[in-house]
Amino acid sequence: MIRTLLSGDLPRSRVLALALVVILICLAFAPFLFPGVRTVDTAARICIFIVLVASYDLLLGYGGIVSFAHTMFFGIGAYGVALTSTHMGRGFDALALGSIAGSGVAAGLALLIGLFSLRVRAIFFAMITLAVASAVAVLVSQLSALTGGEDGLSFKTPRELGPAFKFGQETFDGRVFGVKLNGKLLTYYLVFGGSAVLFLTLLRIVNSPFGRVLQAIRENDFRAESIGYRVIYYRISATCLSAAIAALAGSLYAIWLRYVGPDTTLSMEIMIDILLMVVIGGMGTIYGAVIGATLFVLAQNYLQNLMGLLSETAEGLPLLPELLNPDRWLLWLGVLFILSIYFFPSGVVGRLRGHR
Repeated sequence: MIRTLLSGDLPRSRVLALALVVILICLAFAPFLFPGVRTVDTAARICIFIVLVASYDLLLGYGGIVSFAHTMFFGIGAYGVALTSTHMGRGFDALALGSIAGSGVAAGLALLIGLFSLRVRAIFFAMITLAVASAVAVLVSQLSALTGGEDGLSFKTPRELGPAFKFGQETFDGRVFGVKLNGKLLTYYLVFGGSAVLFLTLLRIVNSPFGRVLQAIRENDFRAESIGYRVIYYRISATCLSAAIAALAGSLYAIWLRYVGPDTTLSMEIMIDILLMVVIGGMGTIYGAVIGATLFVLAQNYLQNLMGLLSETAEGLPLLPELLNPDRWLLWLGVLFILSIYFFPSGVVGRLRGHR
């Protein structure tokens, strides 16, 4: 059953399997294990970024395609939900239509970019995607009447997904293990369930004959073409699939935040974060997205607090309190990234699979 669910792609490492099980349990029961607004928000972001990073790894790790437009597709999905919810009202039909429309637009745009630029060398394709993504970000900022401009769009989700909605009061007094059974909890499990389905879909794709051909093209595109595979067809298909799934991840992000703006979905900083997560987890391993996204999002949210505690502990010692000042958390995040590259050149998953 588990082998079928994972498309035959088992972790192949006891340590990796244990880490994945721990992450799965923590995310599945996050509202009950770690009650609190910030911790549940962190868990939801981890779920969403796992899908986003895995969809990018389909391009970079499996297809060998370097793209800087992934946040553009992510943003298209988010804006799709925001726009339909704004114009159609708070309903599940608006969320569904926005998600489908955003995914379709992202796939269509990826198809156009692929048709015009995937025949060129990899570096030129990367530059073209960067130019298109920058143009879309500027366009979104300037079309304030439609997109809200720099201020973004706030919208209402269905009442059942709001914190004011409560269920189970008659039977459980509205609480289970001290956790309120409200719409926010339902929203979290919508995000968790949607992310799980998308992740398993990506796992199925990379372990299908299509995924095997993609890996062959990554290793040697000339040889793959010489034995009869249409390289451009597979690359364009991978780009469209990756864009569509990234857009669906953006839809989940918008539903969770109930807000979308250029800084939250279209920022170049997010693109850099995605690249870092792929490298930390391990390219060409969908499980790497789980490890990379979890470590990176946790570091983003809690490294500053940890440094504050360490700085207080080192009070009175020379130099250490200044070095561990919470304001320098980005410096230490960079140091941690450099150390991870040095000790895990093939990513955490690649290293763990090499030492079973």
